[in-house]
Order: sequence, then structure tokens, then C-alpha cells
Amino acid sequence: MAVVLSPAAQRFARQRPYKPRGKGPAVMEHLRQLDQDQEVLADEPLTTKEGWARFVARRPAPPAAGDGVDTGDARIDYLSELVMLNTPVVAEVVATARRLVLLNRRQLSARRGLIVTGVPGTGKTTAITALGRTHEVAVRRRQPHEPHRVPVVYVTVPPAATPRMLAVEFARFFGLPVAARANITDVTNAVCATAGHVGVELVLVDEVHNLNLATRAGAEVSDQLKYFAERLPATFVYAGVDVERVGLFAGPRGQQIASRFTTIPTTAFAYGTSEQRALWRALVASMEATLSLRDHQPGTLAALDEYLHRRTAGMIGSLSHLARGAAIDAILDGTEHLTRAHLDRVRLDHAADAYAAAHPAHMPARRAAANTTA
Repeated sequence: MAVVLSPAAQRFARQRPYKPRGKGPAVMEHLRQLDQDQEVLADEPLTTKEGWARFVARRPAPPAAGDGVDTGDARIDYLSELVMLNTPVVAEVVATARRLVLLNRRQLSARRGLIVTGVPGTGKTTAITALGRTHEVAVRRRQPHEPHRVPVVYVTVPPAATPRMLAVEFARFFGLPVAARANITDVTNAVCATAGHVGVELVLVDEVHNLNLATRAGAEVSDQLKYFAERLPATFVYAGVDVERVGLFAGPRGQQIASRFTTIPTTAFAYGTSEQRALWRALVASMEATLSLRDHQPGTLAALDEYLHRRTAGMIGSLSHLARGAAIDAILDGTEHLTRAHLDRVRLDHAADAYAAAHPAHMPARRAAANTTA
């Protein structure tokens, strides 16, 4: 997808781009040539317009049985790609952001934004990327004759970021070359000119917990984000780990963020009340429906809902890893259906294992009494 640059961005692009010394450029060019025919390029991640466009267009689907491509490798490839599920958090993020985009449409400044925050593994990145895909698909349906539009931008805040580093992340998304002598004003102006030219409406900023407003660099990066939000006629959506705990709302800058951004927390799925258990079972059933196993009996995972919650601590990321990993094992060993043994063999992240160790399975009263007597 080519971006038609504005005159200001064209002038910026004519500057001589920065080239590292040594063997780096030659190596990268060699890798680029090796990867040029691949569907996903190593140098075109989600934080580039090309990578984002592929993500929006791609709809993973399991190979249909008997169509000639229903091979083990094809199904493993499908299982290795995370399938997005329409969880309550995703639905709330999409609905809230859509409302904010409409409310901000005629705002000249002080636009409202959204922050998705929670502990790791609760689906923050999944939620905001699902939002971005939903919005872009809707825009392209309404305006099919504008192929050069880029309605959504997705960037991440680098660790130990500086304002220029953040501006370069935006430039990299659009594919703007950044010259060694280009200062932050040059980069920012080129980014804003390009974003306005291609009709950006939604800006997704991930890993905002890398901002530390207590430091000078963190405060300056926060100011740079605010400047982008003022310059671009777009709605900004942030995602990060426990942003309130890391001080995103602290001090005068944090107070301004708190007064303009709606917050949606992401949490682990609970398993206490009957309503919470029903919600967890529905999630497990949705996950189970995405598995591509020839002899799998539907409802097998749903019947193990308590076990799955104990193994994963109710984290959607851990549940996805467990179910897909066990399904891959079932393909590799030829059984083509999930068993408890398949699930037991999958090692999960440290947080999930620690939760499982602290919450052992409840033993039926009769068996516990027998064991005690023995």
C-alpha cells in the first residue's frame, strides 16, 4: 500500500536518509531480498503501514477437511496464529472508541481518548488491534474508492524513549525516511503532514507503561504525544500495563491525561459466581471452536472449565497458549483430539504456573477421607 506524501513530507523525504556504518546495511539488504517473496516480511511488523495492512486484510481460517490443503502443517500454521475472540473487553473497547471517534470528529482541540490498562496477559494489545482492524474495515467499506487512505496508525512506545524516538516510530509507520540531521521538529512536521494527507482518524499507542512521568525524558515523551494529539485530527487510544501504578496520571501532565482519557481496565476472568463461570465457559467454548482437529469432540474443553481456569489463572493469553499448544501436540502425535494428558504436558508462563501451584485441585470429600485414612 503506497502512501501519497504531502508536499511537506516530500521535502522531508528528499533529505539523505541515515545509513549505519559497517556491514549492517548489506546484511539487511540481503535479508530483505530473501524475504521479499514472503507473505510477512521481517522488516514490516505491525508498526509499519504494510504490516498493519496485512493484519487488517488477513482473516485466519482453518483448512477445510478434504480440500487437499488439510495437512498437518497447514493446520499447525493456522493454530500458530492467534485468532481474535470477541470478548466483553474487546466489545467494550470497540464500542467506546467508536463513540469517541464520532464525538471528536469536529473537535479542534482537547479531543477525548481512551486508555486500556491491566496486568499482563489480559488482552490489552488484542483489544486495541481488534479496534483498529474494525475501524479500518468500516472506513474502507464506506470509502472503497480511496485506496491511499490510512485511517489507523499503530505504534509502540520504545523503552527509555525520547521525544525524537517516538516521532521516528510514527515516521517509520508511514515509511518516511529519517535523515541523520533531521531534528525532532522536521520529523514531527513530516509525520503530521503525512497523517493529515492520508486521513488518519485513529492512533493506537501501545506499551505506554514505558513512559515514566517522574523522569525528564518520560515527561518530554508525554508532551510529544500530547503535541501529536493536538496536531492530528484523530482519536488516540493508549494501552499499557497498570498505567496508574506506573504514574501516568501523576503530576500536572498526568492530571491532564486523566481529565481527557476514558479508562477501560482489563482483568483476568473470575470463577466465583455462576455468572462468572458461565462467562468463562463461553470463552473456553469460543476458543475450542477455533481448533482444527479432525476427531475432536466439541465440548471437551468446556467440560474442563474449572481445570482450565486453575491452570491459566483466568488469563486469556494463557488459555490461548494452552489450548493451541495442546491442539498442535494432538496433530503431531496423530490422535487428532484433545485429552487431559495433552493439556497437562503444555508448560505455561510463570504467573499461570504460580497461580496453579497456589490453587491445587479440590479433591472430592470421599476420596480425601480415604487418602487420609490410608
